[in-house]
Amino acid sequence: MKQNFLLHTCCAPCSIAVIDELKNQFCLTVFFYNPNIYPHEEYLKRKAEVVKVCGEWKVPVVDYDYEAQEWHEKVAKGLETEPEGGLRCPLCFKFRLAKTAEYAAQNDFDIFGTSLTMGRNKLAEVIHPIGQAFAKHYNIKFYDVDWKKGGRQEKGRALVAERGIYRQNYCGCQYSIK
Repeated sequence: MKQNFLLHTCCAPCSIAVIDELKNQFCLTVFFYNPNIYPHEEYLKRKAEVVKVCGEWKVPVVDYDYEAQEWHEKVAKGLETEPEGGLRCPLCFKFRLAKTAEYAAQNDFDIFGTSLTMGRNKLAEVIHPIGQAFAKHYNIKFYDVDWKKGGRQEKGRALVAERGIYRQNYCGCQYSIK
């Protein structure tokens, strides 16, 4: 019997190859939780692309709350001038992975993971310890794969191009637009 896997995704370009790989190995559910994405119209575009991909492949999607104000208060406040990859980013990863792990534990998932490591500026050595800490806290497994490796970025780019998927030009938060 396949294990239940909850995959946090940030956008379709970073998650399409991941979803494609995991959908046949696990009983996969995608978790879209990204209150960092700014503006709200951008959030809606990114969510629509993830929902479209999952719909094509019949992968369930959990569309979690857009808690932009809470994200700003708990993550960005006081760190607005940090560059992308600075002190704000690990807090943002922690904020989103905390919600993912909590949801996974409360809804009988065996494993959780994230597509964040597919992003060119998202380091597995920063993200994986965060996921592992929440896995330990919630007594659940964390799937720690650096999705940039093994030809997955190239596969993702090809899938995005062939499907005409919207590709954003910044990470997501208003401070990464610069």
